[in-house]
Amino acid sequence: MSTAALTVATLPDWIGKEIGTSSWVTVDQDRINAFAECTNDKQWIHVDVERAKRESPFGGPIAHGYLTLSLLADMSYEIGSVPKDAAAVFNYGMDKVRFLSPVKAGARVRARATLVAVTDQGGGRQLIKVSNTVEIEGETKPALIAETLAVVVARP
Repeated sequence: MSTAALTVATLPDWIGKEIGTSSWVTVDQDRINAFAECTNDKQWIHVDVERAKRESPFGGPIAHGYLTLSLLADMSYEIGSVPKDAAAVFNYGMDKVRFLSPVKAGARVRARATLVAVTDQGGGRQLIKVSNTVEIEGETKPALIAETLAVVVARP
C-alpha cells in the first residue's frame, strides 16, 4: 500500500519514485473460468483442470495473460496511481507489456507501481506513464511488466 498520497499538484515530484504496492489478489480457477467466459478464450490450458494437470508444462491451469493484465486497473486504484483529487482520469493506452511468467491457478499476485513520466498536455491535463510490475507470491520472476498511460484531468 502507498504511504503518501499522489496528487495532481505533486505528480512531477513523483517521477522516478515508487508510488506503492497493492494487496495480494488470488487468481483462482473461478476467476480464470469467469474471464474465459467473458472473453471467449477457453483454451484448455486455462479451463480444463484435469488436462492441464496431465499435459501442461506448469502442472495445472494458468491464468490468461490478459486476465493478469486486467487486474492492474483495480490494483492501480488501490495503490493510489490515480490521484484522488483529479476531476477525471482516462486510460490512454500502454507503451509496453511483457508477460514474463505464467500465473498458476490459485496463485496470489500484486502490483508495484513507479511513476516514470509526466507530460503536460495543457488545459489542466497531464499524461502520466506508470511502470507496473505484477509480482507472483513466492516467485522471483514477475508475471508481467506493463507501462501504462493515463490522462489526468485537474479540477478547474
